[in-house]
Amino acid sequence: MRTWHEIRAFPPAIRLLLVNQLGVNTGFYLLVPYLALHLTEDLGMSAAVVGIVLGVRNLSQQGLFLIGGTASDRLGARGVIIAGCALRTVGFGLFALGDGLPVLLAASVLSGLAGALFNPAVRAYLALEAGERKAEAFALFNVFATTGALIGPLLGSALLLVDFRASALTAAGIFAVLTAAQALVLPARPAAPTGNSVLGDWREAVRDRRFLAFALAMVGMFTLENQLYLLLPDAARRATGWDGAAGLVFLTGTLANLALQLRLTTALKKRGPRARWIGTGLVLMGLSFVPPMAVSGHGGTPDGLAGAAPRVLAVLAGVLLLHLGTMLAQPFVMELIPAFGRTELTGTYFGLFYAVSGIAAAVGNALVGWAMDTGHRTDASWLPWACCLAFGLASAAGLALLHRRGALPARPAAVPATT
Repeated sequence: MRTWHEIRAFPPAIRLLLVNQLGVNTGFYLLVPYLALHLTEDLGMSAAVVGIVLGVRNLSQQGLFLIGGTASDRLGARGVIIAGCALRTVGFGLFALGDGLPVLLAASVLSGLAGALFNPAVRAYLALEAGERKAEAFALFNVFATTGALIGPLLGSALLLVDFRASALTAAGIFAVLTAAQALVLPARPAAPTGNSVLGDWREAVRDRRFLAFALAMVGMFTLENQLYLLLPDAARRATGWDGAAGLVFLTGTLANLALQLRLTTALKKRGPRARWIGTGLVLMGLSFVPPMAVSGHGGTPDGLAGAAPRVLAVLAGVLLLHLGTMLAQPFVMELIPAFGRTELTGTYFGLFYAVSGIAAAVGNALVGWAMDTGHRTDASWLPWACCLAFGLASAAGLALLHRRGALPARPAAVPATT
């Protein structure tokens, strides 16, 4: 009930963006996790070609975040959000209608570009519209995003019983509805002149060494969050011998977010500097990989429920700690980003943050993947868990160093909320 009252206390624009994020993650996760399976089993593509298609989608998104953020500052976030959702509608529609490599590459580029447009634009709009309640707004944003990340795979697995095209068309339909809703309901926020050329805006953001250091320090947060879709589901499946056990990972996280996210953010907002809670969250995220690591050496097929239960509980304990750490850190990270630069460059700073931390986190994920393969091959099953623990602790140490040097904003930027 408290969460519902908090949602109602925000203006309609923010409520729409929260629902938008629920739809964005639902549409994304009902399609993308099953895309590689479709390309290999349905279309008979080689692993190399599949890697190209998926890599193009990721590169199109990660490499163009800065452009999306700048477009938000200069053209207004509303139009960029609408354009991004419309492009993803087309991109996901192409996945449903085409089976040739040129069409699939075009779909990958469009869907990646769409994310590069609306991701920084949505966050910039939310930060500006929420005023001094940024932390609470981003906490709710996290709740809706996590819920969508649970609904999406469940809906996608059900639609795959029909075929992949049904999944792709459903995902495209969700983004089409989001496009129309924002075009009809989302108010326009006039874009304030930045006083620079585009290159001048980029130079101003890139030369902000404090901000770049902060973005790099957050690499651990993004890398460890991604293990909710890589390492932890794999561990749940291995612990039980049941492919559906991965759903327990998503369910645990969603329930934890619904119950705790807003309460934690509201309670901690006025208790100490933001760096304290971000750092605590990063440490918890790192330590969350210790319980699964403790049972990772007990391989083989579980001997019934009694044999699987301790291993499953260790994995779910890790999932719960990981979400708790994310709930502590993420809203305050999002709240601090606009405080590094001028209000007129809010979108640019969000775009640069996601470009830097996203590309670096992709390298981190590659290292975790290498550790998983090496651990299986050398019987060092603890290796990927130890790698994730190191990421979390290293990010926390980096943030602590920035805080001690006074490199973090003293308090979030105070931007008055609009009506």
